[in-house]
Amino acid sequence: MAGTMSEGLRKVGYNAYQALGRNKGIEMTKVSRVTEERLADQPIIVERRGQVAVLTLNSGKTNGISPAVVSRFAELLDEIGKDARGLVLCGGKKFFSTGLDLPTVLELDRPALADFWYGFNRLLINLYTLPLPTACAISGHAVAGGNILALACDYRYATTDERKKMGMNEIRLGIPFPYPADLMLKQIVGERVASRMIYGGDFISILEAQAIGLVDETYDDEILEQRTVDKVVALASLQRPAFSAAKSSHGEAIRSQYERDHRSKHEFFLDCWFSGPTQELLREAAKKL
Repeated sequence: MAGTMSEGLRKVGYNAYQALGRNKGIEMTKVSRVTEERLADQPIIVERRGQVAVLTLNSGKTNGISPAVVSRFAELLDEIGKDARGLVLCGGKKFFSTGLDLPTVLELDRPALADFWYGFNRLLINLYTLPLPTACAISGHAVAGGNILALACDYRYATTDERKKMGMNEIRLGIPFPYPADLMLKQIVGERVASRMIYGGDFISILEAQAIGLVDETYDDEILEQRTVDKVVALASLQRPAFSAAKSSHGEAIRSQYERDHRSKHEFFLDCWFSGPTQELLREAAKKL
């Protein structure tokens, strides 16, 4: 029974598996509960819809980006690059992601933070240059590092809920804007708009994000995720070598620039992070999470 359920979960996905479990009695319910508990421990939940991998952030109420999230995401990218045709990234209904898991990350010493920050930046570059179509479904607030994760996808589809916010407030916390995100944002919305966003550190509505090209399309929450999957499925039907070549023409330019300059940027970020004034700002922000 357990082996059959594991195979069923992999084939039809977690939602379908839950629905199946509700109709199969006590034994199925017990297996389903065990599965739910295991999924609850995972920082990212993985579901396959045909040849498209759907990744859902699952790291607490605000989907904070921690070392565990970065490590698992990097592992999944390696796997997806080998046997999938596309990727969809989702978050929570209230919070797509509010960025770094500050209570956790603030406890890291300089060597540990250096490893984490390098891993996060490398993850962004690898997601941005993944030779597959990628998109994110943003139904909750996507701010700071959460917005940056969304930047690394080819397309950003978002809720029609005007209460949800996007934006990057790193400058207000005393830390430099991540170098890969700087390069990506300028390529996506243009240098002038990107500079205004980075310098201001303000949060904006989904409607404003769509007006400047940060969001591609909006959908009601009930259909947002499926529409995002449909878009990636359509792109995945194209010949992979042709799509990969088209994507690499802009992605590899950013990778090359990052590889050339990232070491000095990396050290400067660490210096700013551990400065007294910045630590005060970050710890005040962490109290609000």
